[in-house]
Amino acid sequence: MATVPTQVRIDENLKQQASELFNSLGLDMSSAINVFLRQAVLRGGLPFSVELPRYKPEVIAAMEEAKQISRDPSTKKYDSFAEMLEDLNI
Repeated sequence: MATVPTQVRIDENLKQQASELFNSLGLDMSSAINVFLRQAVLRGGLPFSVELPRYKPEVIAAMEEAKQISRDPSTKKYDSFAEMLEDLNI
C-alpha cells in the first residue's frame, strides 16, 4: 500500500497533549491519525459524536481561571500533594 505525505495545521499545545496521549497508548501521531481516518471511512462519518459541552457559566469561568493560573510563571508549583500540604502547614 502506497502512502502519501499530508500536512495538517494543529495548535502546538494540542499537538503536544495528543502526542503524549498517543505515546502512552503505543502510537505515534501518524498511526493515530490513520486509525481515526480508517474508523471514519468504516463508519461513514466521524467515529464519535460531536457536541458542545453544557457547562454552567461558573464552571467555564473556573476552567478559564485555572488555565490562566497554570500559565502564570509566578504560580508556585509542587512535585507532590504532600509537598503542597506541608507548605500549607496541614
